[in-house]
Amino acid sequence: MTRGFRFWGLVPAWVLMLGTLLIPLMIVAVVSVAQRGAYGGFEWAFTLEPYRQILFSVGWTDELEFDPKYLFIIGRTLVLAGATTLICMMLALPVAYVIATRTPRMKTVLIYLVTLPFWVSMIVRVYAWLIILGNDGFVGRIWHALGGQGTLLFTPGAMLVGMVYSYIPLMVLPVFAAIEKLDPALLEAGGDLYASRWTTARRVILPLTWPGLAAGSILVFVPALGTVLEPMLLGGGKQMMMGTLIQTQFGSARNWPFGAAIALVLMAMVVIVLILNARRAMRKEARS
Repeated sequence: MTRGFRFWGLVPAWVLMLGTLLIPLMIVAVVSVAQRGAYGGFEWAFTLEPYRQILFSVGWTDELEFDPKYLFIIGRTLVLAGATTLICMMLALPVAYVIATRTPRMKTVLIYLVTLPFWVSMIVRVYAWLIILGNDGFVGRIWHALGGQGTLLFTPGAMLVGMVYSYIPLMVLPVFAAIEKLDPALLEAGGDLYASRWTTARRVILPLTWPGLAAGSILVFVPALGTVLEPMLLGGGKQMMMGTLIQTQFGSARNWPFGAAIALVLMAMVVIVLILNARRAMRKEARS
């Protein structure tokens, strides 16, 4: 009876996953091998042209020519997502350590301040940086006062700032949870053995908080791969990433099969990252 209850108790979860995950994924996969319609959308005709378009374009003689423009977009996406993850790690570790070493009441206040941006719409937060980095904004004025030329907006740097700001709370929280579990005696032992603060952080704190850093990296890197608002607003549409490319193909370009193909490539990248992280966790568990 218990086994039957468990089976039927999981049915709602299976139905939810089927309707919100598997079926939409299958639809995207089917559209990715369909043919582009004459007036947009798609037509039911099996073809690998959407995937071929990622690497090749049709030349004047109707021959396929290697075209790396979409590879550049994929590479830019990987670089910016990786840089965002690395910067978030560097910033989150000291912030999480400070929070974890405060009094319980102060911890609550600081955690509230870290999660406070999530209470505001993402569009509002990105628009705020649009003003701050503008020529009349606080950072923009300082930039020109120091002799900087041009504008800070519509550059990869502006996109990177917006992405770090948007996703750093996702890094701080798991790192804080890992640091909070540290035994203070280990830090005291490092001091008793005349280890410097840097040595203690490198040899004690960092290895023990690595699970939190790994979890935070996944939480930051995965959504950073598909970000849309930062490239559109802070990048001005000049620095296209995979998220904006997908949005453009389903929107103004009306090339649904190619947009679906890019979406599946992005999903494959996410799955690879998750598999690598799972294998790393399994190897670590096996060693322990």
